[in-house]
Amino acid sequence: MYVSQLQLADYRSYASAHVVLEPGISTFIGPNGQGKTNLVEAIGYVATLGSHRVATDAPLVRQGAERAIVRAELVKDGRTALVELEINPGKANRARLNRSSATRPRDILGLLRTVLFAPEDLALVKGDPGERRRFLDELLIARAPRYAGVRSDYDRVLKQRNALLKSASARFFKQRAEPDLSTLDVWDDHLATAGAELLAARIGLVAELQPLVAKAYGELASSGGLPVLHYRGSAWPEGTEVPADRDRLAGLLRDALVQARPQELQRGVSLVGPHRDDLYLRLDELPAKGYASQGESWSYALALRLAGFELLRADGDDPVLILDDVFAELDAERRRRLAEHVRTAEQVLVSAAVPGDIPDELVGRRFRVQGGTVERE
Repeated sequence: MYVSQLQLADYRSYASAHVVLEPGISTFIGPNGQGKTNLVEAIGYVATLGSHRVATDAPLVRQGAERAIVRAELVKDGRTALVELEINPGKANRARLNRSSATRPRDILGLLRTVLFAPEDLALVKGDPGERRRFLDELLIARAPRYAGVRSDYDRVLKQRNALLKSASARFFKQRAEPDLSTLDVWDDHLATAGAELLAARIGLVAELQPLVAKAYGELASSGGLPVLHYRGSAWPEGTEVPADRDRLAGLLRDALVQARPQELQRGVSLVGPHRDDLYLRLDELPAKGYASQGESWSYALALRLAGFELLRADGDDPVLILDDVFAELDAERRRRLAEHVRTAEQVLVSAAVPGDIPDELVGRRFRVQGGTVERE
């Protein structure tokens, strides 16, 4: 799978852009602030329906425009597919596949799979749990797009349950009236059912990632150390090893919700579930967050991405590899080791401020990005 064409209209800094791509390595070179990252971000958006830089769609639309358009032509096994996305902040986005308008944006998930390395990846190790939950869920969806629906169902149930808790909390603590909690029992069951499916998938994924992360870290890091991944759930005691069994997980969630109900009613928010979990990262016996050095943290973050790439590749099709200005953050040895890992992918897209940031192993077709224009050298 590779992207053969990318067209943008009113996306970020581009009033319009048209880039023709090929398999192999392509690099986008230009000073910071000229639009290199905007190009690779748009390709990542086609794959995930989200940006690796911002949480909402509004910043993706060029100032003064109402909407942005992203078109990507994809090639797989000699066949092409045209994906078109219309980004409408504050409204429903639209999608078209091969000029058909009867497509929901979620339906195009899985057509393009990407693995993106970016400076923001350091947050996988040093950031909040939400960064690591997002990493797991995006990888799940890339491997099996149906998990987009599973996550959406869970988010819907969580929103409804939080609204009920907020209302019950206000009624009890402000109005001093006894709330009717019969409906909450029903939403507890819904949350346990939807949450268990997401939990089972995450726990299974972590087990698959563990040996791949350890292998990649050993090849990237200049020092020793064994990375250990552990899924830390909010529905069971810390340190408990829980199998990826949906029925057992649903039971654990139901029991934990019963125990947490007094605190949830007091705070008016759901305190148990996949939205409160974390992917706990250790390096040997110490938590990576707070103890790993800058170099070790980078090696750990890169190892997580490389492990995701290997899982997707094992599924039968290379994802498009995107390296967004990541080499400027790495020392020469880590640059070389990362380049050796990724250069065999079917398509590699690299952005950098100066040619010297790009390892010799990744010298390929070169595009100059300057002042909102993209020209092949």
